[in-house]
Amino acid sequence: MRKLVTAAFVSLDGVMQAPGAPQEDPTGGFTLGGWTVNYWDEPMGGFMGGIFTDPFALLLGRKTYEIFAAHWPFVGKDDPIGKAFNAATKYVATTSNEPLTWENSFALRGDVAAEIARLKQQDGPDLLTQGSSGLLQTLLAHDLIDELRLLTFPLILGPGKRLFGKGAKPEALKLTTNSVSTTGVIMSVYERAGEVETGSFGMPEPSQAEIARRERMKREG
Repeated sequence: MRKLVTAAFVSLDGVMQAPGAPQEDPTGGFTLGGWTVNYWDEPMGGFMGGIFTDPFALLLGRKTYEIFAAHWPFVGKDDPIGKAFNAATKYVATTSNEPLTWENSFALRGDVAAEIARLKQQDGPDLLTQGSSGLLQTLLAHDLIDELRLLTFPLILGPGKRLFGKGAKPEALKLTTNSVSTTGVIMSVYERAGEVETGSFGMPEPSQAEIARRERMKREG
């Protein structure tokens, strides 16, 4: 059995669209592509390198696959990430019948969640997502993500594709690693920690004003 690890660049307000370049993904009128570039430093490089240290298989949505397939095979043999990505098995969630031309690529069609759950039960390297905001909603909705490795950037982007969108479900997480780059990027690793546990800071016996407030909330519901 293998883990599914999601690694993502996110803004403070949760946007993950087009982190690397202006033309990476302008869909929906997004105009701020390339928002991670000016924050890069050595600690971030170390954190990213740690993500790729152990063997992995890439799990990608079709759009992110196309972005990667147009870039990584052409970066040269000396690029360590390119070398790792090119050699890795690529599983691609897609509804298209277009061929997957990047080496070691395999299409996942139909019930993608069931296909990924099946892959997790097999022996092999961990499954690693990059980008793929649409696919992530499916993974979140079906509780398939075991670990989140997030780089949270100190900026607000407004409208754009988000990590935690409609697919997100309530879940507790455990922070296992946390550090900050020289440019203010928070680098964090989270593991699943079960259901959300709630409590209350309210008084054991609510005041009449509180009782009335609750009744108004119900009516305004």
